Amino acid sequence: MSNELLWITFALVNFSLLLILYRLFGKYGLFVWIGMATVVANIQVVKTVELFGLTATLGNIIYGTAFLATDILNEKYGKASAKKAVWLGFSALVIMTIMMQFALRFLPAESDIAQSAIETLFGIVPQIAIGSMLAYIVSQYFDVWLYAFLKRIFPNDNQLWIRNNGSTMISQLLDTAVFCGIAFYGLYPFGVWLEIFWTTYFIKFIVSALDTPFLYAAKSFRIKE
Repeated sequence: MSNELLWITFALVNFSLLLILYRLFGKYGLFVWIGMATVVANIQVVKTVELFGLTATLGNIIYGTAFLATDILNEKYGKASAKKAVWLGFSALVIMTIMMQFALRFLPAESDIAQSAIETLFGIVPQIAIGSMLAYIVSQYFDVWLYAFLKRIFPNDNQLWIRNNGSTMISQLLDTAVFCGIAFYGLYPFGVWLEIFWTTYFIKFIVSALDTPFLYAAKSFRIKE
C-alpha cells in the first residue's frame, strides 16, 4: 500500500474512532480524545514520511482531529465547553512533557533497551517544545473563537461546512505559523524554512477538508449526556 493511500485510510480511521468515542460517551468522550490526541500527535510528529511528493510529519492527522473535536463541542455544547477542552488538551501536553523529561533523567540499567528510543521521542529541545505548546493553545483558542463568530454569521445547518472549514483551515494556518516560527526559524535558510511552512500547512489543509463529513455525522447524533 502506498503512503498516500495508507495516509487517507489512517485519516478516515482517526475520524471514525473519534465519532465512535463521541457516540459512546458524549462530550466527555471528546474531552478524553482531545487530551489523548495532543499527546499522541507530539509523539507521532517525530516520524517523517513522504506524502504527495512532499516530506511531512506523521502527527498532522491526529492533531487535526483535536480541531474537529473542539468544533463538535462548539457546535453542540457551546464555546465554554470547547474552551474547557482546549485547556484540557494543553494541560495533558504540558504534563506529558514534564513527566517524560523526568523519566529521561533516570540512569538506565545495563539491561535497559528503551532509553535511546525514549530519548528520540521525548528528548526534544526547548525551542521545539515551547513552539508546540504555544502553537496548540493559540491556534485552538482562536479556532474556538472563530467558529463561534462564524456560527453567528452562518447559523444554518446547510452552512455548517463554512464555519467548520473556515475556522479550522485558518486556525491551522496560525498553528503552522506559530510552531514553525518558534521551532525552526533561524535553524534553516529562509527559503528552506518557507518550504517547511507551506508543506506542513498543505497537509493540515487536506486533513481539515477531510473532517467535514464527520462533523455533519456528529451533528446528527442525539446524545444523552
